[in-house]
Amino acid sequence: MKYPLGPMIALALLVIIAVIGGGSLYTIGQNQQALVLRLGEPIPGRALVNTPGLHAKIPFIETVTLLDRRILDLETPKQEVLASDNNRIEVDAFLRYRIVDALRFYQTVGTIQRANNQLGSVLSSALRRVLGEATMIQIVREGRSTLMVGIRDLVNTESARIGVEVIDVRIRRADLPRQISERVFDRMKTERAREAAEFRAQGSEQAQKIRARADRDVVVLRADAQRQADQTRGEGDGERNRIFAEAYNQDPNFFAFYRSMQAYETGLKAGDTRLILSPTSDFFRFFGQPSGKRPEAAAKP
Repeated sequence: MKYPLGPMIALALLVIIAVIGGGSLYTIGQNQQALVLRLGEPIPGRALVNTPGLHAKIPFIETVTLLDRRILDLETPKQEVLASDNNRIEVDAFLRYRIVDALRFYQTVGTIQRANNQLGSVLSSALRRVLGEATMIQIVREGRSTLMVGIRDLVNTESARIGVEVIDVRIRRADLPRQISERVFDRMKTERAREAAEFRAQGSEQAQKIRARADRDVVVLRADAQRQADQTRGEGDGERNRIFAEAYNQDPNFFAFYRSMQAYETGLKAGDTRLILSPTSDFFRFFGQPSGKRPEAAAKP
C-alpha cells in the first residue's frame, strides 16, 4: 500500500519550520541579561540585550548566552592571616558582586564558576594585604568596618578587568587559631589564678589586721571595765566600812553580837571541816551570856 507524498512533505515542512522558528526565538527573564554572539563573536550594536521578554535571532548562526543580573555571593574558606603585631588570625569572609560588563565578563572568564575562582583568589590576596597592615585589636574590634571598605576597594580594582563590580565585602569572623586560642586561654586562666591568689592574700592580710585590732580593743575594753569594776567595788567596800563604823559607834555590843552570828553561820556549816575549840573560848561567849561577857565579868558589880 502506497501513502501519498503530499501529507508527508507537509509534515516535514512543518517540522523544519518549527525547528527554525524555535531556533530563532529566545526568552530573557527579569533577572537575566543576554549576550548575542554570531559565530562565537559579539554582534556589533546588539550584542547585549537587557530587556526581559521574547527576542529573535538568526538560527544556527547566532547563539545566546544568558547571564545573571542579580547580586551574586561568593563564600571563601577560612584562611590564616598574619597581622602587623605578629598575631595569627583565622578570617572567614565573603563578598557580593554583580556583572556590570557582560561582554568583558564573557571574554575574560565566560562562566560564574570561573569568575568565582578568580574573585576568590583576589579576595584572599586582598585580605592578607589589608589585614597584614592592621593589628589584631583593629581587626577584631576597633577598625573592622574601615578594613572591610579597604578590602572591597582593593578587590574592585582587580575585578573591573573581568567585568564585575564588588558591592560589599564582609568579615564574618576573625578568631585566633585553635592552638593559639588554647594557649591564650591557658595564659588567661593562669593570670586569673594569680590575681585570685593575690586578692586572697590581700584579704587574709586585712583579716589579720582587723582581727588584731579587734583583739586589742577587747583587751582595752576589758581593762577599762576591770578598772571601773575595781573602783566601784572599792567605793562600795569603803561605803560598807563607813556604815559598819557608824553602826559600831552607835552600839558596839550589838555590832559584836551581829558579827559573832555571822561567824557562827560561816564556821558551823555542814561539811567535812572539824573544829576543836574550848567551850570557854571567846568564839562561844554569846552561848553562855546574851551580852557576850564572861561569867566572872558579869558577876562583878
